[in-house]
Amino acid sequence: MTVRVPEHERLSLGNGVALILVPLRDVPLVAFSAVVRGGGLGDPSSRPGVASLAAGLLEKGAGERNAYAFADVVEGAGGSFGAGAGPEAISVRGQFLARDQQLMLELLADALLRPLLEEEELEDLAGRHVELIKAAKDSDPSELIGTYGRAFLFGSHPYGRPVFGSETSLAAIDRDDVRRYYEGQFGAERLILVLAGDIDAHLLARMAADSFSRWPRAPALPPGLARPRGTSGRRVLLVDSPGSAQTYFWIGNVGVDKRYPRRAALDLVNTLFGGRFTSLLNTELRIKSGLSYGARSSFSRGSVPGEFSLRSFAQTENTGKALELALRTLDRLRRDGVSPEMLDSARAYTLGQYPLGLETAADWAAMLAEIEQYGLGKGYIDDYPAQLAAVGVAEAQAVIEEAFPAADSVAIVAIGDARRIRGAVGEYGPVTQMSLTDPEFSDGWTPGDENRP
Repeated sequence: MTVRVPEHERLSLGNGVALILVPLRDVPLVAFSAVVRGGGLGDPSSRPGVASLAAGLLEKGAGERNAYAFADVVEGAGGSFGAGAGPEAISVRGQFLARDQQLMLELLADALLRPLLEEEELEDLAGRHVELIKAAKDSDPSELIGTYGRAFLFGSHPYGRPVFGSETSLAAIDRDDVRRYYEGQFGAERLILVLAGDIDAHLLARMAADSFSRWPRAPALPPGLARPRGTSGRRVLLVDSPGSAQTYFWIGNVGVDKRYPRRAALDLVNTLFGGRFTSLLNTELRIKSGLSYGARSSFSRGSVPGEFSLRSFAQTENTGKALELALRTLDRLRRDGVSPEMLDSARAYTLGQYPLGLETAADWAAMLAEIEQYGLGKGYIDDYPAQLAAVGVAEAQAVIEEAFPAADSVAIVAIGDARRIRGAVGEYGPVTQMSLTDPEFSDGWTPGDENRP
């Protein structure tokens, strides 16, 4: 397998904008990825969701175009344009035909420099966010269990705040909040702009300079982000969903960051533990025991360590059995490690999957923006196959000890019928209980909040 970072040019405008141009001539399309550092870090601690709403409003009218006109011109050109917020950045991505690359850059410059941020659009967007949360609680709470998990694990740390917002915060956010966020968190030196595809590099470089070189810097540096402390011992958040026929559960602790040096080994071990259908977790919880239809594990890695988590679900009466089996499987990984044969299997699987995520101009635009954001360097891509090939049992064991939590030091979240499962989940640590209908994802400070200021 050969996947290498394509030839590209990196320019830095005088005001701090990082511009990356990636000519790819295979199809007549141009993709962009614009990353504005800050994201949810810039939210007021009492009102998470401002960054998410600000991001959503970037495509709801900008420059001389209102929301309808903006959407109409994107659709008329057969393009795509979307924005969203993450814990550390707002990302704006899209794709247009190569012949429309000037229009594409015009729309992007309007959205970033001249968003309308109209009150009516804000109220509509916030209302839809609230309805999405309520719909998930009604029909599929598993969509929200990671949000509950991060709030419980990270506490007051910014990673614990729901970037999407909560029912309470979304109802409180007004246009002044969004305007203050925009004026305080948007600026030239925060921007990474990647343009990839069948581009006229000289033309786009000139247009980008014309569009962005006079954009002032943000008034302050992006908010700082402390390294979160993991939980020690076990503790449980029980989210009561009366009458629920099944329990959704999440088990996690603080993991590793984006620059973790053993990334290849981490990917292989997680593939074996919970990253594919034949993983240890899925084999135990689905294939052998039939307690669940699926179980997975993953790492969320940012500029500081995010969470390691595993998640699954079981019939209400099997809650205790499923939790115990998941924790025993994690303990088995820590105790027994992995064999050379297991690593070879995961290596073949990973090498087969890896190129599929780096095929298009849009894929490369997003990846190069990520590399720039976290300072990862070309080796993050170019050296990865060789790193995978070099992983042996000793390095895999080091990753297990460094990144995967001990089964007796985890935060556990269970969403289910509290009356029927409280006794089962109470076997795994002190229980904090709240209701699924509560408008927040946390009941405030919890006894295990190691990240309290």
